[in-house]
Amino acid sequence: MEDDRIIELFFGRQEQAIMELSEKYGNLCHKIAMNILHNRQDAEECVNDTYLASWNTIPPQRPEPLRMYVCRIARNLSIKKYHSNTAFKRNSFYDVALDELEACIPSAATLEDAFDAKELAERINRFLETLDEKDRIMFVRRYWFSDSVSEIAAKFQMSSHNATVRLSRIRKKLEKFLLKEGFYI
Repeated sequence: MEDDRIIELFFGRQEQAIMELSEKYGNLCHKIAMNILHNRQDAEECVNDTYLASWNTIPPQRPEPLRMYVCRIARNLSIKKYHSNTAFKRNSFYDVALDELEACIPSAATLEDAFDAKELAERINRFLETLDEKDRIMFVRRYWFSDSVSEIAAKFQMSSHNATVRLSRIRKKLEKFLLKEGFYI
């Protein structure tokens, strides 16, 4: 079913909207949640919470594109659940991806002094536009969808070492780009 039709079902407050959303984007939301949480029950809970959040926000929201809207909800809920689960312990899967970016993204205190998070997101989007398609996809798969290095390597038919090196070079480019844009780390 087309996204516009699913949104109309939400606006009509028809429960079929949830079923259609689940059928179209359920697997993607589940993959995002699993990549962050690595726990089937927690991931399923976050996906169900994604459907509830979609139901509660559409309307008044009319998301365009719907796919990214639901992915963002699933990702944010999964990150929140992840932080709740790991308040006093370290989870190597998601923390590794965050640690990789830590060196090139300014701290929250620096952001408050210079730019807000929305401006940082706009700068990162501009940075992504400077990358070739392969690097852009690798970056987004790793740092948005939280795919493992081995999954990225398999997708691009390269060794895990090559994928790691390439991601490292992309992060260095990001760091230089952000410094040039006035973000100090």
